[in-house]
Amino acid sequence: KLTQKQTKFLKHKAHLKEVIMKRVETRLKNENARRRLIMDAHKKNIGSINSETLKILGTCLYWAEGGKSQKNRSFNFWNSDPQMIKVMMVFLKKICKIPDEKFRAHINLHTHLSASVAEKYWSSASGIPMSQFYKTTKIVSKASKNTRDTLPYGTFSIQIGSTDLFLKMLAWIEAINEKVLNKYN
Repeated sequence: KLTQKQTKFLKHKAHLKEVIMKRVETRLKNENARRRLIMDAHKKNIGSINSETLKILGTCLYWAEGGKSQKNRSFNFWNSDPQMIKVMMVFLKKICKIPDEKFRAHINLHTHLSASVAEKYWSSASGIPMSQFYKTTKIVSKASKNTRDTLPYGTFSIQIGSTDLFLKMLAWIEAINEKVLNKYN
């Protein structure tokens, strides 16, 4: 049995910042391991990716994150997730057969962040040379007042000046929409 002094010491120790941080760290590590097991099990449910799957995937990404303005009539795709940018680049090169020299890029970045760091980051992620980047736009975020760095490299845009590609994307979006609604409605 513990003495009163030992009990008091253990209660005090349990409230020390280091002990609390260690408990939180252990809980997070265990939770992340549990989540990883669940995710790994679900990853097995995705079959192989062939050209048709990539075509549908790229079209749906464009449908969600691409520019569909009839005024501009060129391909524009925006996102801040480098993995999504990489998948879109594979789609554009392998399915749409866009040559490397046709790619242009643009970055929107908070004013307090480094344009050169963001440009190097996105050039590496996308494979688009910095010589094909438009000038980075620095923007003031009204929502965060530039106090948070949730987008440390800004938002990246892949741009291709092609009306044909723009219309192809709209046609593929229509086709997917019609096929899904006809089959499942």
